[in-house]
Amino acid sequence: MDFITVMEWIGTVAFAVSGAVVAIERELDYYGICFMAIITAIGGGIIRDVLINQSLPASLANPMYAIVSLLTAAAVIFFYKKIDKISHLVSVADGFGLAAFTAIGSQVAVRSGHGDIYVIIALAVLTGTFGGVLRDVFVQEIPRCFRREVYAVASILGAIAFAVSYKYIGTGLAMYVCFGVTLVIRLVAIFKNLHLGKVKLD
Repeated sequence: MDFITVMEWIGTVAFAVSGAVVAIERELDYYGICFMAIITAIGGGIIRDVLINQSLPASLANPMYAIVSLLTAAAVIFFYKKIDKISHLVSVADGFGLAAFTAIGSQVAVRSGHGDIYVIIALAVLTGTFGGVLRDVFVQEIPRCFRREVYAVASILGAIAFAVSYKYIGTGLAMYVCFGVTLVIRLVAIFKNLHLGKVKLD
């Protein structure tokens, strides 16, 4: 199993967990929980593939992404009482999903012939954050990437690390670099409670 495949499954499971947990916390029914798990896991990839004119988004061409998301949702439902005791679960799961999908988005940008740093960053951030944006919009929350800790910025910095390194070490190793940079920044932000500045209104 190659690295990008591993990244895809890490991201899919991690985002499905975060989507299912948020749905349970908002008291959605079983269909709502399953839907939220799926849309969180594959939403960003669908937007990315539409933007690069892929005839059919990868997550729709391969039903295993939806199946794995559904199985993850079922596991979260079954074990929720134990999972709920784990502090920062949604944020940590989100961090792994963000890192994995940022790396994938960066790689897809180069693979599709768009090696400019701006395009790499744009596709990486869309892939890494938009599933979570959709999740939060569906539960009528301001997306956490606009209000919680260092989130999209972690994705941007990971994508920059990829863009700077892939020409020298290849896309495979650059994905490791991207994943590591994004994940470390995100986890440090979570556990150190780091936030970007806001405009003070008073």
